[in-house]
Amino acid sequence: MGVWVRSALSTATTSHTTRCLPPCLGKKKRRRLARADRAQSIGPRPTAGLLRPVVRCQTAKYNIRVRAGRGFTFAELKAAGVNRRAARGIGIAVDHRRVNRSVEAFQANVERLQNYLAHLVVFPRKAGVHKNGDSSAEDVAAASQFSGVLDPIEQDVNDDERMEITEELSEFGAYRKLRAERTSARYIGKKTKKQIAAEEAAKNPIKGKKKKKKK
Repeated sequence: MGVWVRSALSTATTSHTTRCLPPCLGKKKRRRLARADRAQSIGPRPTAGLLRPVVRCQTAKYNIRVRAGRGFTFAELKAAGVNRRAARGIGIAVDHRRVNRSVEAFQANVERLQNYLAHLVVFPRKAGVHKNGDSSAEDVAAASQFSGVLDPIEQDVNDDERMEITEELSEFGAYRKLRAERTSARYIGKKTKKQIAAEEAAKNPIKGKKKKKKK
């Protein structure tokens, strides 16, 4: 994209070369000033907002990826030793609808909470009046506003083992093998029934023969 400049010449003579200043530059400045005002108004709380859990994306197509969820469950907060009523006040998002279905995800979110609590500095409601749960005066004095991402979420990297393709593997027909196994699994009931009937007929050859009716 080129540089947009307001022309000082008359638009009647230079209409084919004049370009107006786009509004995106002004919006960019307003957004930057708005972010600075918001950071100053919510200080000393982090600018990134509340701490979010790590959850899997929906559907089988995207569930290999992880993302930030809406909030932590009551079970995760209880395991980390956080009161669910006081969690929002110390910057932890809570979701009463989400249910834990994976032990690995549950443990990962509990560790995420414990790591957050280890670096958390709680300011007293009134200056100079420290209550139970507040940080010490030294920690409060040395604290500064965190402007980065709270505990960034990293995607899982699958380290798959590589192997050389041999002649045996190249000659192996995977599609034919799958079709054969599917067919055998489909007709396993009929084959078993015939096999049982053949075994019974071999044990009792007289019983297996049907008598002809007399006319």
